Amino acid sequence: MSRLTRLIRFLSPWIALGLAGALLAVFLRPALLPRRDAPLAGVPPQPAAIRPVLTALKTTPTATAPPASRGSGYADAIARVAPAVVNISTRRVVVERRFPDLSSWFAPDSLGFRQREEVSRGSGVILDAAGHIATNYHVIKGVQEIVVQLVDGRSTKATLVGTDPETDIAILKIRLDHLPVMPLGRSDQLRVGDVVLAIGFPLGLGQTVTQGICSATGRSQLGLAMLENFIQTDAAINPGNSGGALVSTDGELVGINTAILSHEQGVEGIGFAIPVNLVRGVAAEIESKGRVARGWSGLGLYDLTDNEGRPVQGVEVAGFFPGSPGVQIGLRPGDRLAELDGQPITGRQDFLSRIARKVPGSTARLKGARPGAGAFETTMPVVVRPIER
Repeated sequence: MSRLTRLIRFLSPWIALGLAGALLAVFLRPALLPRRDAPLAGVPPQPAAIRPVLTALKTTPTATAPPASRGSGYADAIARVAPAVVNISTRRVVVERRFPDLSSWFAPDSLGFRQREEVSRGSGVILDAAGHIATNYHVIKGVQEIVVQLVDGRSTKATLVGTDPETDIAILKIRLDHLPVMPLGRSDQLRVGDVVLAIGFPLGLGQTVTQGICSATGRSQLGLAMLENFIQTDAAINPGNSGGALVSTDGELVGINTAILSHEQGVEGIGFAIPVNLVRGVAAEIESKGRVARGWSGLGLYDLTDNEGRPVQGVEVAGFFPGSPGVQIGLRPGDRLAELDGQPITGRQDFLSRIARKVPGSTARLKGARPGAGAFETTMPVVVRPIER
């Protein structure tokens, strides 16, 4: 056995005895242990001015720390405008033909027609303290009763002041005190990329806000209305949102939500709103005159296509509505019109909208051609459009 082994065997009992004594001393006298804040060997003590600050930071409870600030997002804008967006409920009576079945043999009186009631919902915007409300014409078309409900819980029946089917705008009026009023903005200052917020009452739910951007301006040729100048947005617009508000992040109305492209076509994020500048002008004329007087030709028209079915410039006269000035000047079905007031006619929508913008009592210069007879020029009176019932 080596000398080192004999030395380790000799010292081991004494080392164990020393450790046991140290543990016993610490157990009996804890103060013998060094303090946690004692300076480490080789590290100079911290200055007195710093040590209390570090101690305070270490001992301050986290519950008393100031809360992190939260951004308000669009909450301020919504709080400003949301009370002026209302829910519109309509009721219409629909008459249906009753088709005979086996029971009709035993109850002949059941043959004929039956009535059923349809209830639908939309949205609207309070324009002034007098209670004028803007909504879509298609929301209230043909209804017998209109009820408006505010977000504060009040509800009342509304009267129809007037409509403008060419722009799909209708103006209602309610009689309540202390009405919230929507601040009106400027749609001509709206830029593609600006954030917009859609507010309405979709799908029978309560008031709902969605957010998106202005995707485009001046959209037309959509077949949604006679006069089209829509704002396009990707803010979610659903059934029941029609007539609701499209607002800026400053809390001002920039449009009236009116339509979406069908989801059945696999389309997402394409909705349309009527610019507030157009709404403002139509509302003022309806409030003062009860209607908007627009030019009218009374022509029924077809769009023209080439042999491959592609659209080409011009329109073809299909027929005439009663009172059409086209009959007076000798137009016939089959006539093709190429120019209106010296400008090419791009299609049916273009012709109708340009005539609608003309003042009733003025005239329109037409150029066209009649199959088998050649080209012609004529002047057609523009009359006021009949009121749509």
